[in-house]
Amino acid sequence: MIIALLLAAASAAYQLLALTAALRHLAKRDPAPRALPPVSILKPVRGLDPHFREAIRSHALLDYAEYEVLFGVSDSADPALPAIRELIEAFPERRLRVVEVSTQMPNGKVGALVDLAAAARYPLLLVNDSDIRVPPDYLRRLVGPLEDPSAGLVTCLYRARSDHWPGRWEALGIATDFAPGVLAAPLVGVREFGLGATLLFRAADLEAIGGFAALGDYIADDYQLARSITRLGRRVVLSKLPVETFIEGRTWGQVWRRQVRWARTIRVSRGAYLGLPLSNATLWALVALAAGAWWAALPLAALRLLAGLLVAVAVLGDRHSARLFFLMPLRDLWALAVWLCGLTGNSVEWRGLHLRLSRDGRIGGTAA
Repeated sequence: MIIALLLAAASAAYQLLALTAALRHLAKRDPAPRALPPVSILKPVRGLDPHFREAIRSHALLDYAEYEVLFGVSDSADPALPAIRELIEAFPERRLRVVEVSTQMPNGKVGALVDLAAAARYPLLLVNDSDIRVPPDYLRRLVGPLEDPSAGLVTCLYRARSDHWPGRWEALGIATDFAPGVLAAPLVGVREFGLGATLLFRAADLEAIGGFAALGDYIADDYQLARSITRLGRRVVLSKLPVETFIEGRTWGQVWRRQVRWARTIRVSRGAYLGLPLSNATLWALVALAAGAWWAALPLAALRLLAGLLVAVAVLGDRHSARLFFLMPLRDLWALAVWLCGLTGNSVEWRGLHLRLSRDGRIGGTAA
């Protein structure tokens, strides 16, 4: 019983840490910019994501004086192209442009970013995924921190939505497990994180780390970008602004494969993978309950629900996931199964490709 209680106590400490991190995040204020420097938004595109038209239209409606959006497309038959061209025709006053990308790298997204960065006009670069939907004040909320020379990258949390139940299950995990972990990470010394939902940085800093080409061998390009910029002596800033993504999640198999890809990517990119189950409060609450310590299991389960709900509702504004809060314990057990699967194996599926990963997070080639 003693071991069960120690593990439950450690997990409870993590939940308290996540609660503290969420409250700190809610209490802080993003610095208001003194100026609005021009920004180049780089969007690699491959295929037609769910609600893609809504996502890219939100980028044409930004309340910002001078910016451009560059869509990187490598295939003239890409099904996303008609939607992009419709947007360009609907907003002729905006600087919206298709860039034909051809640079080949193990990470195809990074190859596209090499060409997009070369075509960009402005000193601030913003990369976000093609399915990200943003509010009109998106850029105004993000550029302020980079007026501080010590800041090198601004990133955002995100909430997910889906039209299908497997996707909603995945969204629940993003809101109540992944996001609390991101918030808690800086409190335990993990500061080199960047999320593909938003990465804003200086073009000069990108050049200083060797450009996007220096990241082209890695699967976790967002993490490697943040890591490289922090090595310049700069810090990562997590904005209070959450953005939104639509995930397909039509089938449970699709969701499972994506989750395993993330798990294996984390395992080969960072050194803390083995310790991740310690944050799984449902697991240790069940262990405590099996040991007869119901008086420890129930408060731990309550802390887990409280931390997840606080982040989902107050930090992310994710009312859809909040309605499914009662499924959090089952989602935690699913996460344990994903972690176990991610513990071994070196292949992942990404955008229809089967990739092999090396121990240092590099892409070793296409798996058979």
